[in-house]
Amino acid sequence: MRISAIILISLFLLSCDRKEVTPPFVLEGITQENFPRIDGSTSVQPLQTLIACKLLGARYEWRQALHLDNTWGLLPDYDDVPYEFFRERIKTSQTHQSFINLIDNEADLTLSARKMSDDEKAYADSKGVTLIETPIALDALVFLLNPSNPVKSLTSEQLRDIYLGKLTNWKEVGGRDVKINPYIRNANSGSQELMEALVMQGQELPEWPEEIVSTMLQAFVTIRNDVNGICYTVYYYKDRIVRDNENVKSLAVNGIYPDQKSISSRTYPYTAEVYVVIRSDLDRNSMAYKLYELLQTPAGKSAIRESGYIPN
Repeated sequence: MRISAIILISLFLLSCDRKEVTPPFVLEGITQENFPRIDGSTSVQPLQTLIACKLLGARYEWRQALHLDNTWGLLPDYDDVPYEFFRERIKTSQTHQSFINLIDNEADLTLSARKMSDDEKAYADSKGVTLIETPIALDALVFLLNPSNPVKSLTSEQLRDIYLGKLTNWKEVGGRDVKINPYIRNANSGSQELMEALVMQGQELPEWPEEIVSTMLQAFVTIRNDVNGICYTVYYYKDRIVRDNENVKSLAVNGIYPDQKSISSRTYPYTAEVYVVIRSDLDRNSMAYKLYELLQTPAGKSAIRESGYIPN
């Protein structure tokens, strides 16, 4: 019995020794003064903040903006790192403008919900700038309905036909006999570029001037107030920032509901990647380049996971 117990204890200790330990998320020598200028999409703000706080040793926590719009954000402790630092070094200029800022060398690194659009690439070409876009996390384009709408799932073809104006009544897809009100995002927004690439697949959307939703949050406000409406956003923004499943529901596509499991396995049809983007001429010895590399390591993946994203 004693020999068996010793063997079992030895095997247990060996298994513990083999357990992988994630290295700490650190960059030697980084300070507030040499911290990279980070820009990005609206939805990546929590990840940006978490990166800065972890590298600078600041405390942070998720808080709900009860006095504003009830959204959630990952907020730093300004006693550890001053507000002025975050205002100057950590920006969310939205997807399109963050690409422009990077091309114009007004940012060192961006975190983006999508790749460059055609007109952003044309702008970069006109400036003689090339960008390196590296996927680091998974997200998804999700469709929003009012909970009063009985429709639970649509096919990819039905979604395209709704936005092409071929399907105009919810009765045609198993709903009530009422008009479908499709809403779109503004041009060059991350959600709109994903919509055109993943859903429309090259088919041009008709003009919907009265139905343009100009911000991510407005998409939720619109659907809360329109029982016959449909709009779209990214999964992370709905799941981690808005957190409103009572007044806005997500739609399954081809019978697959968007959640952590279906996005991680890429079985949800509109799974998308989140990118870290730098200029190709970025100094390889700079803190920005070192951060770019760090985000691709096991330590980087651990930080990405902590923010609520699914590491790539």
